[in-house]
Amino acid sequence: MGANLALAAVSLAVEGVASTDTLPVEATAIVRAYQRASKADATVRAYTTDARVFQDWCARYGFRSLPATSEAVAAFLVSEAEAGKAVSTIGRRCAAISYAHKLAKAADPTDDEDVRAVMKGIRRRVGVKPDQKAAATADVLMTLLMRTPDTLTGKRDRALLALGFAGAFRRSELVALDVADLVEDKDGLRVRIGKSKTDQEGQGSEIAIPHGRFIRPVALVKEWLEAAGITEGPVFRPVSRSGNVRRWGSTDVGEFELLVPRLTTQAVADIIKKYTAAAGLDASTFGAHSLRAGYITTAAERGADLARIMDQSRHRDPRTVLGYIRRANAFKDHSGSGFL
Repeated sequence: MGANLALAAVSLAVEGVASTDTLPVEATAIVRAYQRASKADATVRAYTTDARVFQDWCARYGFRSLPATSEAVAAFLVSEAEAGKAVSTIGRRCAAISYAHKLAKAADPTDDEDVRAVMKGIRRRVGVKPDQKAAATADVLMTLLMRTPDTLTGKRDRALLALGFAGAFRRSELVALDVADLVEDKDGLRVRIGKSKTDQEGQGSEIAIPHGRFIRPVALVKEWLEAAGITEGPVFRPVSRSGNVRRWGSTDVGEFELLVPRLTTQAVADIIKKYTAAAGLDASTFGAHSLRAGYITTAAERGADLARIMDQSRHRDPRTVLGYIRRANAFKDHSGSGFL
């Protein structure tokens, strides 16, 4: 229950605040756990860190962290900006402070006009240019696949790169896949995504992965699973230096699913950087998001319909996808191509 423990930290310990709960302690804890589960695990971890940073800052300068005054929050945000923190980080920390106060049923200091004015000023002075990772387009991906060795690790990496691209997967979705989520179809694979960034209630979605003629994601996934002897449990797992993969199985005390490790989200980024560097590309410009961005960019370059791209990428806001399309087609039918 690490997520619940992390969320408990988000409340900033509510030091010195009298409780108004009338429910028994056990019941109150259960209610709070469900309230906190409304946030994704990644958001919880980020909020927990942000709340601790604010708490430490308040302790250093003699302010109370919860309930906090709008003056304290505004001063904290300014100090973060002066320390060179990114606007996105500062905005998230402001959101974490707000969330902690709402959990504690305390007045939200971030709603104050002074705090809003400070955030507006920070956005203007610091800027909000995102750290846009390079897109691993189909051509780039083919180059990466050519650099993978014909070993068990290489087969896994080929499958991960190809499937991650073909499904426009977020890295969290990719490492969460189980064999049971892959359903064979005469035209390829149907992949079930149980929960994602835009589906926090876990209703799930299904996307189609065609066999393909060039990247061949379905064939590469099958090759990895067969070579690794994986028939159930996590699809993507660590491979030891000796070339062994931990199997899914059972003992006298039952299944040990939790002992079968998955690749981490960081491992996805590391794999992409490893092969972009091997291909002579600037690995610092690539990351785990590059596969997802690469699929969307390639589809846009090939003239795919916006709605069909969104079917695969599972974006809810078309404006996000339109940004990729504009970048992909920036020089296509350029207004100045006839006279520049």
